[in-house]
Amino acid sequence: MKPMIVILKDGTDSNQGKNQVVSNISACLAVSEAIRTTLGPRGMDKLIVDNRGTATISNDGATILKLLEIIHPAARTLVDIAKSQDAEVGDGTTSVVLITAEILKNAKSFIEDGMHPTIIIRAIRKATALTIKKIKEVAVTIKSDDDKEQRVLLEKCARTTLSSKLIARQREFFAKMVVDAVLMLDELLPLNMIGVKKVTGGSLEESRLVSGVAFKKTFSYAGFEMQQKKYTNPKIAILNIELELKAERDNAEVRLDNVVEYQKIVDAEWSILYDKLDTLHKAGVTVVLSKLPIGDVATQYFADRDMFCAGRVQEDDLKRTQKACGGAIITTVENLNNQSQQVLGTCEIFEEIQIGSERYNCFTGCPKAKTATMILRGGAEQFIDEVERSLHDAIMIVRRAVKNDSIVAGGGAIEMALSRHLREYSRTIPGKEQLILAAYAKAFEVIPRQLCENAGFDATNILNKLRQKHAENNIWFGVDIMHEDVTDNFIAAVWEPAVVKINAITAASEAACLILSVDETIKVPKSAAETSNAAKAMNMG
Repeated sequence: MKPMIVILKDGTDSNQGKNQVVSNISACLAVSEAIRTTLGPRGMDKLIVDNRGTATISNDGATILKLLEIIHPAARTLVDIAKSQDAEVGDGTTSVVLITAEILKNAKSFIEDGMHPTIIIRAIRKATALTIKKIKEVAVTIKSDDDKEQRVLLEKCARTTLSSKLIARQREFFAKMVVDAVLMLDELLPLNMIGVKKVTGGSLEESRLVSGVAFKKTFSYAGFEMQQKKYTNPKIAILNIELELKAERDNAEVRLDNVVEYQKIVDAEWSILYDKLDTLHKAGVTVVLSKLPIGDVATQYFADRDMFCAGRVQEDDLKRTQKACGGAIITTVENLNNQSQQVLGTCEIFEEIQIGSERYNCFTGCPKAKTATMILRGGAEQFIDEVERSLHDAIMIVRRAVKNDSIVAGGGAIEMALSRHLREYSRTIPGKEQLILAAYAKAFEVIPRQLCENAGFDATNILNKLRQKHAENNIWFGVDIMHEDVTDNFIAAVWEPAVVKINAITAASEAACLILSVDETIKVPKSAAETSNAAKAMNMG
């Protein structure tokens, strides 16, 4: 009898072979079912409650998958590609998951029939290259020399993205706002220079765009109301210094033997504070912002000298103000005099305005960096959160469209064109690849089919009409959600940047190849005897 060789720890779960590949594919299909109904203008929303009881309402594929906390190792690949699509281009997160799942679903029958996964992977890679080449061929380049034309293109792309979101009815209003915000930025289009602030209450149309930096009024002491609330060409000091008296009982001990000495220490404390305040005033500073608290004495001092101050400003707001208005974050006021104006920032107008029940500090006409702040209004908190997520997608799409000016028609049009192209190509090659390319071509039809199903249309009927139109070489025909029919989506201005589709198809194919190439899963059990690092640190082990 041969001796039994034990390699893995006792209780290790190991699955391998064809059944494991099929099991992984089934797990991915289950994930795609969760977000299938969120696709398109008639997509439904999901309400997800996490373990802390926080409710999130969203129809953004990446957001839903992040919140689902999927533990199946193969299905987590879909979460990762949705996240990468969201980070790279912003939109198309649901599409990328659906295309991956459909490729895997069509490959499942080949695996069950005994075809080797490597053959399928090779064919999928070949099909992906053909698809991307075809998209680049048919994509239409819009001339961006004319600013007006470019603006119309960007607004159409933003409207297409917003049409599938919760704010679809206000898409005209928000598309303009998003395009304005992106065009305010410099050539690099840094995303962190568009700030988004949320104020509950009011209607969506009361949302506004500030062409500069805006942040919520911070906690303030008595004397704040006496300060001036509007300045033209102010000098702005951005500090990382506390301007208040501190009780030093925790970290200092002073031993005294008479009252005079005690009085000297108290006087020294006051003079240190007043020296700082005098230095700021003499340097001609009119607006003082600090990351640390500004006390009641300092607030009153600034008010008496027509200066404005705000303490405890959030770090990201402070950094955006510094980038926009210039200057530097000052950690000491010792050398602050008239010669060192380079450490002070400036802008055209600073003012404090009332928005709903909140007050906002606004810096407009910033010379150094171009920046914008969106202030969103709306009823419920979850609603404003979803508006923010929707606008993030639209901003990303507009940024992509500015950098890459080639576009394709959405609404399932480009997918049907690619499906037809691949199906025709598959008939020209022999062997097993022909079957796999035809299956890959069929996978693209999931997008128009799902758009129809989510809108309550007869998907079979509309897909037949689309196939007939595409056979006549009408490559931009897609689903017309408004009239339950097919239409030329290029003329209907359902536009998407070509880079979105290229990224989605590449990511979907890579994920499908990755899942098909895994034929064994080994799960190592957690040992009860092993203590965690935290327990070891606390000597509990």
